[in-house]
Amino acid sequence: MAATEMSLMDEPERLRVALTPIRRQLLARLREPASAVQLAAELDMPRQRVGYHLKVLEQEELVELVEERRRRGCVERVMRATAKAFLVDPGVLGSPAEPSEIDAGFARIADRHAAEHLVEVAAGTVRDVTRMAAEADRQGVRLLTFTLEAEVRFAEPGDVHRFTDELAEAVSRVAARYDTAGGRPYRLTAGGHPTPHKEPGR
Repeated sequence: MAATEMSLMDEPERLRVALTPIRRQLLARLREPASAVQLAAELDMPRQRVGYHLKVLEQEELVELVEERRRRGCVERVMRATAKAFLVDPGVLGSPAEPSEIDAGFARIADRHAAEHLVEVAAGTVRDVTRMAAEADRQGVRLLTFTLEAEVRFAEPGDVHRFTDELAEAVSRVAARYDTAGGRPYRLTAGGHPTPHKEPGR
């Protein structure tokens, strides 16, 4: 079975295990299968040390056994990362929150022009989509999503508020046109933030 495209790191212990420099390096390399012997040679490290880190990663289901090869009277285990990319749930870096606490957080910063609200919504999107994508991978189906991106240059701050109001009205009209009782519900999230400045030459 192929590795999933993405896996959500939403448990503090798994995150702690994965974030040491050598284990991050191993996870990146193990997007393609390799044995401890191969990894030790590539990283110029003792095989026993690599084997120890692989065992820890395997216990947390961050790497998995792909194949066993018999060589010179020994069994060489070929390992692979269980996902091509590991995404950190933003919530795991803070104190764990119950659903009621999350709802209270949304109510507290419900101002749609607040940066904190945008960050909360984006974190929820990362969390939900990553979990659903991983489950779709396991079932061998495709998760149907869509992404809209645009860049707008505003003359003054007040234009941001007027644009947001007009966009909300337009989205409501289109959503009402396609909303169907009994249909598969989709969540549409639209956010805007200043385009980051790029240094010359980058």
